[in-house]
Amino acid sequence: MKKRIIIAIGRQFGSGGRAVGKLLATKMGIGYYDKELMAVAAKESGLSQEFFERADEQASSGLAYTFSMRYLHMGGMFTPYTDLLSNDGLFKFQSDAIRKLAENESCIIIGRCADYILRDNPHCISVFIHNSTENRIQSIIQHDPILSVEQAKDLMVKTDKSRASYYNYFTNKEWGKSSSYNMSIDVSVLGEEDTANLIRHFVIQKLAKD
Repeated sequence: MKKRIIIAIGRQFGSGGRAVGKLLATKMGIGYYDKELMAVAAKESGLSQEFFERADEQASSGLAYTFSMRYLHMGGMFTPYTDLLSNDGLFKFQSDAIRKLAENESCIIIGRCADYILRDNPHCISVFIHNSTENRIQSIIQHDPILSVEQAKDLMVKTDKSRASYYNYFTNKEWGKSSSYNMSIDVSVLGEEDTANLIRHFVIQKLAKD
């Protein structure tokens, strides 16, 4: 792809947002960053990738602002988190990694407030993926078969609340609200494959106008 493009994808839990993102990355021949972003952030900051992954998991599970580990074990001693390792500090490292990616390559970035971080980048298109409740519950159970329907629904609601809290806190915008994004798409209408095709067509049209 000659012109650089960054597609920031936000998504409801269980909506198929990751699958759509991977399909889109393949169709467009560009990079895909979800958990992969942790390696980039670790490299840029000089911190352990494991630390970023743990913080990312805690944020995803609703512990974004109250990490269960209040102290970081260093050299046999427990040292309190400094400002550098606070939630705001980790968000800054992650933001720096996202901006650097956007400067160097066309790519798709899943979640992590990328749409807000790149809000002034003319090459960025923001997309929010949602889906029907029934499809989402089915997807969650398919991924974790031990869950009952009620457990899957509870996990869905809690995870969405966590993502909304994280996004709203760092962006002063409203997670999932259509006016916060360039596109908002219901995957249940077209399915994952054709949703990816629709986004690709939108991106191509945007590039043609640039």
